[in-house]
Amino acid sequence: MTPQTKPWGSYAVLLAGDGFQVKRIEVKPGLRLSLQTHAKRSEKWTVVEGAGEAVLGEKRLPVRGGSVVEVPVGVRHRMHNTGKIPLVFIEIQFGDYLGEDDIVRIEDDFNRV
Repeated sequence: MTPQTKPWGSYAVLLAGDGFQVKRIEVKPGLRLSLQTHAKRSEKWTVVEGAGEAVLGEKRLPVRGGSVVEVPVGVRHRMHNTGKIPLVFIEIQFGDYLGEDDIVRIEDDFNRV
């Protein structure tokens, strides 16, 4: 489990198998992931620590420890840490292809669009 550092925080792959992958994602206070979609995978997020806001399509959902967000294939989504401590969530990805190049960024605070 080697963490991958990103401008917004970090992630580590905890488990991977045929058609699924499990990541631990940590978002620094005040930062957010890019607004993105995926053509080949769905995701399920479970927040374990911190507080923030999930964007799912046109909805903005407050999240905190215990919150669960389901992200269908092709739906715009993003996680934003609105709190003062790291926002940590477990992401389970499902699909035939789970590569990082399946990310289509729509907006990004770090000029990666």
